[in-house]
Amino acid sequence: MSTTRERIGFWRATGLIAEREINSQLRSKSFIISTVITLLLVIGGIIVSSFLGGRVESTRIAVVGDVPAAVLAVETLEPVEAADRAEAERLVRDAEVAAAVLPDAGELGYSLLALDRVPQEVVAALSVSPEVELLEPAPATEPLRFIISFAFGIVFMMAALGSGAMIMQNTVQEKQSRVVEILLAAVPARALLAGKILGNSVIGVGNAAAIAAAAAIGLAVTGQGQLLDLLSAPMVWFVVFFIFGFVLVASIFAAGASLVSRLEDTGSVMIPAMMLVMIPYFGVVFLNDSPVAMTVLSYVPFSAPVGMPVRLFFGEALWWEPLISLALLAAATAAVMLVASRIYANSLLRMGSRVPLREALRSGR
Repeated sequence: MSTTRERIGFWRATGLIAEREINSQLRSKSFIISTVITLLLVIGGIIVSSFLGGRVESTRIAVVGDVPAAVLAVETLEPVEAADRAEAERLVRDAEVAAAVLPDAGELGYSLLALDRVPQEVVAALSVSPEVELLEPAPATEPLRFIISFAFGIVFMMAALGSGAMIMQNTVQEKQSRVVEILLAAVPARALLAGKILGNSVIGVGNAAAIAAAAAIGLAVTGQGQLLDLLSAPMVWFVVFFIFGFVLVASIFAAGASLVSRLEDTGSVMIPAMMLVMIPYFGVVFLNDSPVAMTVLSYVPFSAPVGMPVRLFFGEALWWEPLISLALLAAATAAVMLVASRIYANSLLRMGSRVPLREALRSGR
């Protein structure tokens, strides 16, 4: 065993394992199909939401005589011709129109006829409003804050949990089938861990890049070029944060998988790992309108890959903040990788019941 390990160095072994992981995923029909479906859903979702958002609901109003210019100027009002007042009243009573416009000798030249209440939406549409100039216009609406937070969050969560679950499943299957003993005869345990993380990181980053490209296509097709321009810089930061955040999560999943020997036992280690990803994600999504909460979440390692790009998109972070946040994330990732490699190396050949975490950290090989 020692001769084989000397023949295959750490970095070469890491590269071979990473290549094995990448090829395994790319040859999987389920992976290819799920990826294609995800990309189509991203493009389709943007197109559909843009179409629904751009639809203008028209309010039908009966008009007796010539249609006043004020009515023609409002796109949301749909005039319906009525021969006389009696027909207009019938249309209003039958709820076929919201109101009726009747000729009037007053200053406006017309008046409104309604059933049992003042049609505020029609009155508001016909009212003349002054042009308003904002000295400090708000950069985004509340719905946009939720959409951006949700978009960044769902991409990171899907990629991290999807690849993390794959690492966990493959690791346990290799232990259960004793394949891991053959692998460890050729490569060191830490190289096996590093290769798995590297290979799945390449797949995860590739998936995130493909989703970003699909989103860009959807925004370009729907004419939302301005939003696409605003997303450019935050997307670059998101990719950088994504890489470190992904490695952090993948290390936890791999270390957790090495503690168990059967697929039935993975729930006990997978659920805590999933919570570390999902809780910060929901925090960013549901607390996106809280400056204090978003500031804190943009520095917490598990939520920084989502929280900081969101703050950058809305111009709420100073130039040095992403650098500090990234440094904290990188330090946390390095620390977790060191601990994970110790757990992985000490537990990988342990079969039977789940290896206690304290024992995995204490024992040496």
